[in-house]
Amino acid sequence: MTRRQQLKALLTQELKRRYQEKQRYNWQLNARDNQKPPSGEWRTWLILAGRGFGKTRTGAETLRQWVREGKCQRIALIGGSLHEVRSVMVEGESGLLNVHPLHERPLYIPTQRIIKWPNGAIAQLFGAEAYEQLRGPQFDCAWVDELAKFRKAEDIWQQLQLCLRLGENPRCLVTTTPRPSKLMKDLIASPEVVLTKGSTFDNIRNLAPAYIEQIRKQFLNTRLGAQELYAEMLTETAGALWQRSMISYQQPLYDAAHRPELERIVIAIDPATTTHDHSDETGIIVAGIDTHKQAYVLEDHSGKFSPHDWGRRVVDCFYRLRADRIIVEINKGGDLVENVLKAFDSTIPLKSVRATRGKYTRAEPIAALYEQKRVFHAQPLSILEQQMCDYIPGLTHKSPDRMDALVWALTELLLESEKQPKLKIWG
Repeated sequence: MTRRQQLKALLTQELKRRYQEKQRYNWQLNARDNQKPPSGEWRTWLILAGRGFGKTRTGAETLRQWVREGKCQRIALIGGSLHEVRSVMVEGESGLLNVHPLHERPLYIPTQRIIKWPNGAIAQLFGAEAYEQLRGPQFDCAWVDELAKFRKAEDIWQQLQLCLRLGENPRCLVTTTPRPSKLMKDLIASPEVVLTKGSTFDNIRNLAPAYIEQIRKQFLNTRLGAQELYAEMLTETAGALWQRSMISYQQPLYDAAHRPELERIVIAIDPATTTHDHSDETGIIVAGIDTHKQAYVLEDHSGKFSPHDWGRRVVDCFYRLRADRIIVEINKGGDLVENVLKAFDSTIPLKSVRATRGKYTRAEPIAALYEQKRVFHAQPLSILEQQMCDYIPGLTHKSPDRMDALVWALTELLLESEKQPKLKIWG
């Protein structure tokens, strides 16, 4: 190889290295949609996600972007302890120092607990146990990591809100795995908070296969797994017919190694009668039963849809999962439901049911089956489970449409109806 060819090869190698480095630090290219800052006016972005989701990387990259764009100059970094702030948020593999290329990397001064960027932006480090150190400083931005696990989370949050008083729109980023607390509930319900939810499995391409296999075996069918992997808030409501401890998880269709044979699969529909913004949802729940008479809630396709949209969803699901029957409550819009489904496919078997007893009377035996561990959820179904665990007989007035559809599906699979509705097969 001539000298000229050697120089050309070295130049090509260097250009390739620079391109790869540029791609590595291009967050807009590498980030998933649920890792990018939400649009619109908001004060707090709450990322409620399972372990391994990439919360730390999201927090660090977001701050890097905001600093570069001049959106923040005085930043508070708050973690469970000062050690955690240093080892995770600053020096960690996905921390602030490592998400910057070398020529952009800020100056970290551990003895002063500060980080300085070339454009003058400064971040100050705080441990949650010393939250009173927040008295006095003022900021235009804050990143709080694992807020849900802080022992004095409400005190820290209150102090921080008093500190966020610089700039035109001071903002706060919170990255945390959920734990049930009043503060978490308040943040989720606040109109000033934008909520992003995610699971460990959103980031599966960046996690070791052995790790994924281990957590599947150890945690996937547990309440702890629902919280730590799927970021579910496992709260309990006094007087509710269902409690979180009654809901167990197994994956009959998705875990090939332990997949039971399902004898039947049904889809239950609790239809809404209107389609405007304030309409109820149409409940659409898919459930199955195996040869041991163990029931599984497989999927939840509920939502606010036009009749055409929910009809298409139901029919697609019917054929995708090879269901054997569609259960439809006909107290409201019975003819509409029949006509909608008939328009898609006149051969699908439909079973009409009518609510002749109160909601509690229908739901109570199904809740008892949950207590007996005869019903499992194939995966965390957040909104459905929240409706179930918030339903207080005699006090809950808003119709829990997903829960109603669930009750009809499991009644069909597990209980003998007092009155067998007639099975209709069009054609």
